[in-house]
Amino acid sequence: MITAALVKELREKTGAGMMDCKKALTECEGDIAKAIDWLREKGISKAAKKADRIAAEGLSKVLIEGNKACLVEINSETDFVAKNDQFLNLLDTTVKALINSDAKTVEEAMQATVDGKTLENLFIDATATIGEKITLRRFEVVEKTDDQVFGSYMHMGGKISAVVVLNGGNAEVGKDMAMQVASMSPTYVSRNDMPAEVIDHERSIQEEILKNDESLKNKPEKVLKGIVEGRVSKSLQEMCLVDQIYFKNQDLKCGQYLKENNAEVVRFVKYAVGEGLEKREENFAEEVAKQMAK
Repeated sequence: MITAALVKELREKTGAGMMDCKKALTECEGDIAKAIDWLREKGISKAAKKADRIAAEGLSKVLIEGNKACLVEINSETDFVAKNDQFLNLLDTTVKALINSDAKTVEEAMQATVDGKTLENLFIDATATIGEKITLRRFEVVEKTDDQVFGSYMHMGGKISAVVVLNGGNAEVGKDMAMQVASMSPTYVSRNDMPAEVIDHERSIQEEILKNDESLKNKPEKVLKGIVEGRVSKSLQEMCLVDQIYFKNQDLKCGQYLKENNAEVVRFVKYAVGEGLEKREENFAEEVAKQMAK
């Protein structure tokens, strides 16, 4: 006989829905262990059905341990689910599992184990239990030397996360630069890090603009070159951290702030959740109606 207490126990162990638990126990003749396996198999099936769903919400997280920092981004279909305790626990578990992992790709990362389970299994379980596609989109492990300093910042609980590595400076300068990276989205530390083709492309655009400017047609070649280089510099400076206006002091550029604090940014990494992904456009009321109709 399948009792309410047995169903409750299975729900607590698996997080699955009541009807699923009851069906699992019925199929497995009341054997809890077999029912757990049955639900897991069913969960894999559920997860597979959600494989083509858009997951562009979620959270990112930074974890620092000693000379290593790990950033991860985990996506869900809705922002609501990203506040779910199981989702938040999965985020914590994933970043802790990967900070000391040798994984280089997401596929390798998903084979990292936690208490005998792979991350892949944990994500499948979360997808089945929560009812939305949950995916590890990306991760990066950043290392520093004993003499270097980490700075990190997470905005809105992890909607944006950033980590920087400094030569010199201190933790406060590191955090300020991580906040700068998170808020102003530089692409490079300085022009020295910018690929030549990026600069050449911008220069060709500015040269073309000048060719079509009637007011500059009679200017000497040297003057025109100077105008081009000035425009190129202005256009590209927002892409470079050291050339950006420091967010805490509009009279300073970040390069000046770093110099005043005997610091230099070696590198940075920034994750903004869902950047570059197609957002799911669906009305919540319609989604509920769909679920009710099933």
